[in-house]
Amino acid sequence: MGKLRKYLQVNSRLGRAILAEFIGTFHHGGKLLVSRSRYLRLSVPIPPFDLCGLGGSLNPAVTLVMCLQGAVQWPLFPFYTLANLAGAFAAAAVQYGVYYDALNSYDGGQRRTYGEKATASIFSTFPNSKISTLNCFFDQVFGTFILCGCILAMTDKRNMMPHKGLLPLAVGAIVFGIGTCWAYNCGYALNPARDLGPRIFTAIAGWGVEPFSFRNYNWFWVPIVGPMVGSFVSWLVYSFFVQNIPSRNPQEDSAFDDQVAGSCL
Repeated sequence: MGKLRKYLQVNSRLGRAILAEFIGTFHHGGKLLVSRSRYLRLSVPIPPFDLCGLGGSLNPAVTLVMCLQGAVQWPLFPFYTLANLAGAFAAAAVQYGVYYDALNSYDGGQRRTYGEKATASIFSTFPNSKISTLNCFFDQVFGTFILCGCILAMTDKRNMMPHKGLLPLAVGAIVFGIGTCWAYNCGYALNPARDLGPRIFTAIAGWGVEPFSFRNYNWFWVPIVGPMVGSFVSWLVYSFFVQNIPSRNPQEDSAFDDQVAGSCL
């Protein structure tokens, strides 16, 4: 077993980070709850504790704000994003296999995005029929703005940074709070990869083009663009209103910023 472990060891730090992003998104995105008579999407918001030491974001919107903050180098952004997409896609595929018979029993093998027995919303988000696409876009911008703003605050040593081991619980509590307050409009995606990866899978697995053509192709982009805009706005606001405040010890803060940036590469 020791030889096998050594053979499987990944020496590249970039490779380990990509694998962490993949398995973390798979772990996080794979938590779906399916009831017998009605299908509901429920992703447990607590990030995996086993990835805390690797600093995985599991979310391109969070990776973006970390790149803007200087904690993650920009060349890593596409690698992390592709790993997140692949992890979410794989999670959707596994859940589809786990609940294949249940799905067939519920919809008779007719995969639908609309109607009483629609099941596409198990895998990706769709808006409330009473809510406009523009309203949902601002919902996603604001929800991700709150999420990324809280993450910036929690990872800032000058702002009562919590213990490292409490960060997953803190992030989970924030996501749970956002979902409790703003899930009504469109299901609080907040994560472009978590939404797009399963949406691509459903298009391949029998739902056809409907997960993308929903509302005449005027929906699928909202859980992708909205969180990215919210992430950028969050960084702007935090940088101006919080980090722009003069520090008592600039040398210490500069050394800490360099340490954070180096530890995340």
